Amino acid sequence: MEQSIRHHLTDDLLMAYAAGSLPEAFDLMVATHISICDHCRARAESFDAVGGHVLGEQDTATMDEGSLAATMALIAQGAPVAKPVRPACSVLPAPLQDYVGGDVNAIRWRPIGMGVKQAILPTTREATARLLFIPAGTAVPDHSHNGIELTMVLQGAFSDEVDHFARGDVEIADEHLEHTPTADISEDCICLAVTDAPLKFSKLMPRLFQPFLRI
Repeated sequence: MEQSIRHHLTDDLLMAYAAGSLPEAFDLMVATHISICDHCRARAESFDAVGGHVLGEQDTATMDEGSLAATMALIAQGAPVAKPVRPACSVLPAPLQDYVGGDVNAIRWRPIGMGVKQAILPTTREATARLLFIPAGTAVPDHSHNGIELTMVLQGAFSDEVDHFARGDVEIADEHLEHTPTADISEDCICLAVTDAPLKFSKLMPRLFQPFLRI
């Protein structure tokens, strides 16, 4: 567990994760956070247990006689999956490494201005997941939101009008929040950010480039 985590996921997000009703990008955020946060992982497991109990109370369904044999045959056909070797000290938690294909050095960064870089991850279209690299001391352009934005710190830290966020912390922003996240001066900041709608930038230049950057 990352002992310094102070900003956690909500019960609504964890319950939706347990129910399998989140977009893939938000699933990735939850999986990444609970992989390093014992507090939220325990809560997620409790919701899984409740869901399992509810399923156990449902009427049973009749299966074809050959269902089990067919399932076992499909399993036998599958090739064994080698367990990936994880770096001893990783910036990216395991769920993110699976998407990136490795740790930070495997990320395909693209510059988006002022030294900030991003890497959009392959997920379904209901929401977008991206990794952000923000140089130490750099501020992201002032913006608000058309929907929900979740931002989890993976390296370094940032501050905004709400609070200070360090490794493992998740900031949950909605249409009521306008902020200017600024990376701490001591270290470059790397974050995972997921959104279900485009951001609303206050200044003209970010708005002009927004369609090309898919922000």
